[in-house]
Amino acid sequence: MTDSYHLVCPACQAVNRLPVDRLRQNPNCGKCHEPIFKAKPVDLTVATFHKHINQNDIPVLVDFWAPWCGPCRMMAPAFVQAAGILEPLIRLAKVNTEIEQSLGNQYAIRSIPTLVLFKGGKEVARQSGAMSAQEIVQWVR
Repeated sequence: MTDSYHLVCPACQAVNRLPVDRLRQNPNCGKCHEPIFKAKPVDLTVATFHKHINQNDIPVLVDFWAPWCGPCRMMAPAFVQAAGILEPLIRLAKVNTEIEQSLGNQYAIRSIPTLVLFKGGKEVARQSGAMSAQEIVQWVR
C-alpha cells in the first residue's frame, strides 16, 4: 500500500501529492488553495480529461452525458449525491458529449448516460443507463 496519493486539483489542474492519512481531512491544493474535493463531480474537457484519468491515483468515475438527454438530466442530482458519498476515495467527473464529441468517440460511447470507471488510466468497468445515487455507489463498490 502506498503512503501517498497524487491527486489532480479540479480548479487549477495541478497534481498534488497527499499523504493517505490526510485524504479525509478536506485537503486543499498546494498551488491554488482550493479544495481538492468539493462533493460534486468535476467537469472535464478534452484539455483536462487525460490528466485526471492518468494522474489521479484514486479511481475516476466519469459520467458521459448530454444536455438534451432526459435520463442524463434525471440522473444528474443522483450523480452529485454519489460524489458526496464516494469522495475522497473516488473522483467523480462528467463529460458533456455534445461539446466533447471526440471523447465520446474515443471511448465508443453509444448511449447516454454511460458511466465509465477508470483506474490507473485504464477503463475497468462500464454501465449505461440512468441510476439512483444508491445504485451508482453500489455499482462502483
